[in-house]
Amino acid sequence: MKENKQLVAWLLLVLIAMIWGTSFILMKKALGVYTVAEVAAGRIFLAFVFFIPLIWVNRNAVPRAKYPYLITSGLLGYLLPAFLFSLAGSKLDSSLSGALNSLSPLFTLIIGALFFQQAFKISKVIGIAIGLFGAMLLVFSSSGTDGLQLDNPYALLVVLATLMYGINVNVIVRNLSDLPALVSTSWTFVFVGPAALLILCTTGFFGKFFDVSHWQTTLFLTSLGVLASGITSILFNRVIQLSSGVFAASVTYLIPIVAIAWGLFDGERVQVQHYVGIGVILGGIYLVNKTK
Repeated sequence: MKENKQLVAWLLLVLIAMIWGTSFILMKKALGVYTVAEVAAGRIFLAFVFFIPLIWVNRNAVPRAKYPYLITSGLLGYLLPAFLFSLAGSKLDSSLSGALNSLSPLFTLIIGALFFQQAFKISKVIGIAIGLFGAMLLVFSSSGTDGLQLDNPYALLVVLATLMYGINVNVIVRNLSDLPALVSTSWTFVFVGPAALLILCTTGFFGKFFDVSHWQTTLFLTSLGVLASGITSILFNRVIQLSSGVFAASVTYLIPIVAIAWGLFDGERVQVQHYVGIGVILGGIYLVNKTK
């Protein structure tokens, strides 16, 4: 039974990586028509609309005591990172955003050790230091030049988003893992979906959304909301239940491979220092995941 759970967790992890790795190029395409705010709030609202039938069916399944944790998870795991990633995506190549996203498990471990009494071993400390060094190589690399540049502050937005992801994973592990993944995920959007709608009402989102001339870009955004923010979030919460928070966050180890592949396909330039940075990050993450 334990082996079956591990196999399912790994299969789900690979599937999540493929979908979330693709989300960076979907964001880039959506930003061709929609503004940063429209992409960020739009993907959350579309996920909320997708979840409405599930929310209704499970309307009595969540104790009120869970509401603060669901609100925290909605803000730090979905709404705020959506804005940070959309803003960063307007200034960064999707491959670089995907690579920096690898910091999520590092922050998951740090936050877990500092605030959630999780074990903190020396190999993990070394891994964190190496991973952060690799991340800095990426942060200070400009995709348009051949050397390291201190001109890419938007990369720090991705780093901030991964910090929020680290907090969110620990909140889920500690406070929400006793709920079915379908219930906890759908109810998370009860609290952020209406907020996203209010934001969209101040923009020209719905005019663009129903404009048939933008059908392809709208399809990209809808996929980003329903698939990446909606369905895949259920799978992610299920992986947490099958394994651990750090293991689930390690999906971001695989995401850079998918993101860079899409970036190359889309004509983006990936330089040597990006590969070096990714290699250093993955080396650090290997140490983070060592059990001894």
